Amino acid sequence: MKKFFAFIAIMGLVTFGLTQSAIAQEADESATEQVQENNDEVSSPIVEEETSGLHKNLKVKFIEGSAGFMSLVAIAMIFGLALCIERIVFLSLSEINSKKLLEDIQAALEKGDVEGAKSICRETRGPVASICYQGLMRIDEGLDTVERSVVSYGSVQASNLEKNLSWITLFIAMSPSLGFLGTVIGMVQAFDDIQKAGDISPTVVASGMKVALITTIFGIIVALILQVFYNYILSKVESLNTDMEDSSVTLLDIIMKYNLKFKK
Repeated sequence: MKKFFAFIAIMGLVTFGLTQSAIAQEADESATEQVQENNDEVSSPIVEEETSGLHKNLKVKFIEGSAGFMSLVAIAMIFGLALCIERIVFLSLSEINSKKLLEDIQAALEKGDVEGAKSICRETRGPVASICYQGLMRIDEGLDTVERSVVSYGSVQASNLEKNLSWITLFIAMSPSLGFLGTVIGMVQAFDDIQKAGDISPTVVASGMKVALITTIFGIIVALILQVFYNYILSKVESLNTDMEDSSVTLLDIIMKYNLKFKK
């Protein structure tokens, strides 16, 4: 179910982005036509300045860069953002009011209702509820066994929270590397043009240098965007790990009180 919600969220964001891009492009085209009809005597540089937007400039520069390397940078961004969105959705769904959960478990155990406490954990999503359920499953085997079970299962849940983070770091590292590779290819192209022309004038090397700089810029931009998402994900993972540790300690205290009350 969580993967389904993550997939729906990703598809919704992609659809929304494509829709907004199409609407913006249509608006720009209609605005350009209106300006040309009502301002026939206005010079073309002024019209271009009024109708050009940031996204248009980015698309132009993207096309001007080497198609092969710019496509690789775009693919790295798409996959990196997809993984970031999936992690953010998963971690957001994993967050619960752990304090209320533990209060409900304590209230059930104070009545001696172990099955009721287990039912509360089963009906609650997230790693904290899963850890509490594992501890309650072994409540009759002694506090030491419960502690070992909680610690072991907590490590499993922590690993699940950090799933796919290594792939995100891979795309963060790949994006500027692909940009720098495009830079090297552009420099080689510039020197090839100089060799063919037998001249070192700026017009000869401009094309290769332009490709080199554009690929580097886009590679760094993609890496920066993914890094921001990655740091946000790490903060959520750290928060959930802290919550799991605190909840585990509280659960052990609750079980100890239960044992003192009902297992004398």
